[in-house]
Amino acid sequence: MACAFSIALTGGIASGKSTVADAFRQRGVPIFDADVVARELVQPGQPALAEIAAAFGNAMLTSAGELDRRRMRERVFADIAERRRLERILHPKVREALLAAAATCADAYCLLVIPLLAESHADYDWVDRTLVVDVPFETQVVRVMQRDGITRDAALSILAVQATREQRLALADDVIDNAGPPEALGLSVDRLHARYLALPAARKRK
Repeated sequence: MACAFSIALTGGIASGKSTVADAFRQRGVPIFDADVVARELVQPGQPALAEIAAAFGNAMLTSAGELDRRRMRERVFADIAERRRLERILHPKVREALLAAAATCADAYCLLVIPLLAESHADYDWVDRTLVVDVPFETQVVRVMQRDGITRDAALSILAVQATREQRLALADDVIDNAGPPEALGLSVDRLHARYLALPAARKRK
């Protein structure tokens, strides 16, 4: 089990997970991000990249021997079986890295950014709490369209392969409504930060 008090931060695409994580980072909280870990795992020379090449073929690599992210993204987005195959390679390694990071964290608590927590929550039963960054579905659609410069239909297709808003909220111990102004977000983070600092101490007293 993790030694530090660990908070899993999740939310749908374009909900503002990175913004919330940055707000906690500014308050001195250690942040460990599953996406960052995944990118490190597929660097040239890493075992995971070799496994991906063996499973999907060298066509998934660039001429420089790096993962062709665009081609891989297109392949797994179009085929759920292929996406599951990629996840079977990466997800256990990401989980192990996050567990190790939380176990060695010396701060009062750490934040683990796990975008696909709702899809793999059974693998993270060791986290102490789950914080969901939430926005209305229509807000997600508009933000994805603006961020990626795509049509509404394309944005809906991206959202369709993710867990639903309801599935994420069902996991939540805490929720940040990120549909409001930046100052409201700051107040929410301050409130939760104070709570998370107190929780590990309260657990030790039991």
